[in-house]
Amino acid sequence: MAMDGTRRADIKPGSEVMVELSEHKRSGRLTGGRVKEILTSSPNHPHGIKVMLETGQVGRIKQIR
Repeated sequence: MAMDGTRRADIKPGSEVMVELSEHKRSGRLTGGRVKEILTSSPNHPHGIKVMLETGQVGRIKQIR
């Protein structure tokens, strides 16, 4: 069951996610990876929780795998 990544409680460091990187906002291209750090402090965000992946890339979660 895939979740959409708008709730901070659903995300933990090490979670496998698909994020939309800032530079891919126009195209909607998704990048897969593991969460290193959760950057959004609010409990939810309508466009997706912002995270840093283990690769150092930053983006908003669009899907939790």
